Amino acid sequence: VQLQASGGGLVQAGDSLRISCEVSGRTFGSYGMGWFRQAPGKEREFVALISWSGLTTDYADSVRGRFTISRDNAKNTVYLQMNSLKPEDAAIYYCAANSFGRYGRLQGEYDFWGQGTQVTVSS
Repeated sequence: VQLQASGGGLVQAGDSLRISCEVSGRTFGSYGMGWFRQAPGKEREFVALISWSGLTTDYADSVRGRFTISRDNAKNTVYLQMNSLKPEDAAIYYCAANSFGRYGRLQGEYDFWGQGTQVTVSS
């Protein structure tokens, strides 16, 4: 299983950005998926998750109401729509997959990781 994150870039505070993560493999529709981020000098932290069906989502308090996670199982892709971006949202964003269909806020619950995409937010 390989995960390829893309769509990061430089935006201004208040702008929106959508990042994507394409997953190889024919069983993407059974994977729980998550987004995490890591800012310079900080530990990697949970951002959002989505169940294999898309019916269950969860968000970190810091992004709830601004970010939306979604998935398109036909395209083997999970998205993170980020609105009202703040300078503190700047980080490398990583997508992660749980190939057993589970999902959670802990990094250890995911067995495959993408390489990350950089999001920079200027004030």
